[in-house]
Amino acid sequence: MFSSAVRIGFSVLLIVGVPLLSWRSARPEQLQGIPKTALYFSAVVSQWILAVIGALVVFAAGPDWSAVGVAPVEVSGFFTWTALLVVVSVAGLGFVLLLEQRGWWPKESEMVKLLMPQNGGERWWAILGLAPTAGLCEEFLYRGFLLAEATAWFHSAAWGVAVSSVAFGFAHSYQGLNGMVRAGLLGALLAWPVVQLGSLYPSMTAHFLIDAAALLWLGPKFVRQEG
Repeated sequence: MFSSAVRIGFSVLLIVGVPLLSWRSARPEQLQGIPKTALYFSAVVSQWILAVIGALVVFAAGPDWSAVGVAPVEVSGFFTWTALLVVVSVAGLGFVLLLEQRGWWPKESEMVKLLMPQNGGERWWAILGLAPTAGLCEEFLYRGFLLAEATAWFHSAAWGVAVSSVAFGFAHSYQGLNGMVRAGLLGALLAWPVVQLGSLYPSMTAHFLIDAAALLWLGPKFVRQEG
């Protein structure tokens, strides 16, 4: 009973608490003038704290580590799925940005533009801090823990993917509707190999590479062109 209550409580935190905190604390008017490196540091620390709490929940209350995707995967499967996820995601993101430029898709929120790295120091933070943290922490929390929990609730992997992906989308509420939809779709895509292989490792690696491409290449390029 205690273990179940702990897991449910942490799941509610991911589904409701994180999106509310994201929406209330990350607004352009609140963050203007704060150095981006400080914002990056805050994001990295907060995600690692949440991931450590999640790891403690798994350690104390279950499920076992293999159930949350901490499981080995064959080398061929790892590289195949990682490449597939990166190609599909980066191509999709590039297509959406092209639609935005043509005025056929809603514009990015000011928060997204505000957080794009613009100099060497900020780029190093993005590649060494933000991108790997997202790949490790967000995948463990949403495609590992929450996907396993929601699948068990509904006795359905499809519903597990739906719940975890919607929660992941809402966790990016600071990016506006456009960003939430994009994050939710990315979450569903990254959940696919976890369901098929039972391992988080392809999704973790792909998430890191996707965020690195978005932060260092596609995002800044789009902001410059729009400017």
